Amino acid sequence: MIKAITAALLLSLSMTAFSQTFTPEQIAEYRANAEAGDAKAQSTLGTIYVNGNGVPEDYATAVKWYTKAAEQGNAEAQFNLGLMYQKGEGVPQDYATAVKWYTKGAEQENADAQYSLGFMYDGGYGVPQDDATAVKWYTKAAEQGDVDAQLNLGNMYYNAKGVPQDVATALKWFTKAAEQGNAMAQVYLGVMYAKGEGVPEDNVMAYMWWNLAAVQGQEFARGNIGKLQDSMTSAQIEEAQTLSRECLAKDYKNCV
Repeated sequence: MIKAITAALLLSLSMTAFSQTFTPEQIAEYRANAEAGDAKAQSTLGTIYVNGNGVPEDYATAVKWYTKAAEQGNAEAQFNLGLMYQKGEGVPQDYATAVKWYTKGAEQENADAQYSLGFMYDGGYGVPQDDATAVKWYTKAAEQGDVDAQLNLGNMYYNAKGVPQDVATALKWFTKAAEQGNAMAQVYLGVMYAKGEGVPEDNVMAYMWWNLAAVQGQEFARGNIGKLQDSMTSAQIEEAQTLSRECLAKDYKNCV
């Protein structure tokens, strides 16, 4: 029997990481601009301290600069400051304050803040638990391409959380997340194809999506492949493996 999926609640956010290491001269310039009141420089300086990029890692100093930028309305800093409060990094953990800053960033269309705010309402962190409001913010972030929001929004529609159950809409959002390489969304798609939910039942496609997820380390998918193979012909298994290779070569795009 194919294993069922329990409801997913995912948070996998981090501050922006910079690819280069900043020189002392560059950091001095950011600091001068930040001290002069430049909000973007303040936000960047906060992230430099979070990442320990050219300076010792210092969460408290990061919070200081994020706060200055956030108070000037910088949406990225508002998200990052919310994340510091949510995780308790550089400040005592405070979900209510995290929600405050996520809300400010979300209202400025920052997708990370919108996703995070949805997550807080989904789990009842710092606010009363509210599935409908979680769906609202997940939708806004998902429409901007946020992969974690797409996964969680698919889950909301699949499990009738905050919206009537709608497997076709769940399939839509799981597909968008899966095409960005999200392994859990690929697991969900495998389940939906195996059970014929929102699509015609198709063991070859179920195998393909589970195979792709298994390559990324999803043991749930690996276990289901073993069970699914018992009801497939060798030709179907070969076809599914071929489709898996082709999908991987296309970076998961247009595989359905």
